[in-house]
Formats: sequence, C-alpha cells, structure tokens
Amino acid sequence: MLTIVMPLKRRQLLTWTGLAGLGAATACMRSRAGSSQTNPPAASAAIPTPVPTTPAGPQLRFAAVADTGTGGEGQYAVAKAMAGYHAQNPFPLVVLAGDNIYNNGEIEKISAVFEQPYETLLNQGVKFRACLGNHDIRTANGEPQLRYPGFNMEGRYYTFTQAPVQFFALDTNGNAAWRTQLAWLDQELSRSTAPWKVVFGHHPVYSSGHYGVNRAFIRDLTPLFEKHRVQLYINGHDHSYERTQVINGTTYLICGAGAGTRPVGRSGWTAHSAQRLSFAGLEVYDDRIEIEAIGTDGSVFDRGVIKL
Repeated sequence: MLTIVMPLKRRQLLTWTGLAGLGAATACMRSRAGSSQTNPPAASAAIPTPVPTTPAGPQLRFAAVADTGTGGEGQYAVAKAMAGYHAQNPFPLVVLAGDNIYNNGEIEKISAVFEQPYETLLNQGVKFRACLGNHDIRTANGEPQLRYPGFNMEGRYYTFTQAPVQFFALDTNGNAAWRTQLAWLDQELSRSTAPWKVVFGHHPVYSSGHYGVNRAFIRDLTPLFEKHRVQLYINGHDHSYERTQVINGTTYLICGAGAGTRPVGRSGWTAHSAQRLSFAGLEVYDDRIEIEAIGTDGSVFDRGVIKL
C-alpha cells in the first residue's frame, strides 16, 4: 500500500501545482490586460511639476543722502524714513554726500547731528561712507571729520568696493588738490574691473536748483566719466532731489534734501526733480541699477533705471 499511495499523492501534488500556476498566470495576464485598457503604467503617467523660480534679489542695496547735519526736525524725519526703509529692505551702506555737520563742521556736534538721528541704523551695523562738503571744511579744513570713525573716510578722496560696485569719493571743494585728485581718479578708474562704477562728491555737475550747472566740472570730470564708463554720480549741495536722464553714459543724482529743501526747476536733461525732504534707495543688479526717491512718509515719488 505504501509504495502505491506515495506515487499517487506525488502525481496529485504535481497536477494541483500545475493547475494553480496556470490559474495564477492566467489571472495575472487578465489583470495586466485590464490594467493596460483602463490605467496607463505609472511611469508614463508621471508628469514633472514645474518648480517655480524666484526672481534674483539685488547684489547690493544702499541709500544715498546729503546735506543732513542740522540735528533738526527735517533730518530726524528723513532718518526715520531711512530706518523704515531698512526694516523692509535691509541695506549695509549709506553714501553721505557732504555737509555732514552744520554750520561749520564742528566735530563736537557729532552726537546731535549724526549719532542720535541715525542711531537705529548704526545699531544695526549700517556703515556710512562720507565725503566733505563746503560747510565741513570750515573747521580745520575738515580734518576732524576725516579722523571720525563713523564717517569711514579713508582720505579726502578714496575708493572702496562693495559687491559689484566700486565707489569713488571725491573732495569737490574749491580748495581741493584738483590736479592730484583728477590724476588719481583717472588712474583708479582705469584700474577698476568692477561692472558698476559710482562716483560721489558734494557739489553738483548738472543741477536745476540754486547752484545750477558747474561748467568746470563738466570740463574736468565728465570726460573721465565717459572715458571710464562711470554710470552714476551722486551729490548734494542743492537741497533738493533731482535725477537726470543719461548724459553721455552717466546719470547724475542729487540727494541734497536730507534735512531741508530749496526750490528746484527742470532742465532739458531732467528726468525728475522735487523740492521734498527725501533720500534715495538704490538696488544694484547684474544688468541695472534701480533708483527710488523716498519721502518722509515712506512713499516712493520717483523711480528710475540705469542699464549696464
């Protein structure tokens, strides 16, 4: 019995196994056939989701203002607006284009006309880079301000680079060593490899305000600007805001309404002018500089673009 039963059971096992395998294969084929008719394979159904791109921010943001050092209500109003702009659009640098201490450049007034008005910005690490105005040289020819650490002046004229911008600060006063300074500026501009070159000084080149056009500067400075492709010149002296159109490759920006104002007109080359307490906020990109004129209420009353 034992020798007969074992083969029978083995044959039954093989038969059942074969039937089960055939059924499983048939079911699998039916399942695949049904699947191909109703649902495409997962791989072909996957559609890549586009990744949203965020516009690149500026490589550098900075502010510019001049004729500030009164310690008065107007200066505090502009300084408060600058702090508000910084809270929304942080910047590391302020270009301070002269007349930093009224009326006679007395360094003993520095707390009242600089450290207190800009306390919020200074406490947040914002660096001010100054040049000398005509009121600043009335005391010791401005030497006390040159030595004051908060103004970060490396001489009566100097240069520094931040991000893609090389800045050139000038002494534009009448008693400046002009021959030496112009030779220095020509040499430093020729050495510069920065895509953006910004020069700042106290006195205007082109202005529709009280002081008007400076013929000597047009003769001596503008050929260097054109030769070395200086895109922007920033100044004060006229207590107003004015942005020119591009003149032989350079835009001229007056930011002299940092504490008080005077009337300003318009010229054929004026893009925008205003008698309004204000400062300028500038954003530097690969291919452009965007300029905003900002009033004491925080509103933007002028926008301009300088293309590379």
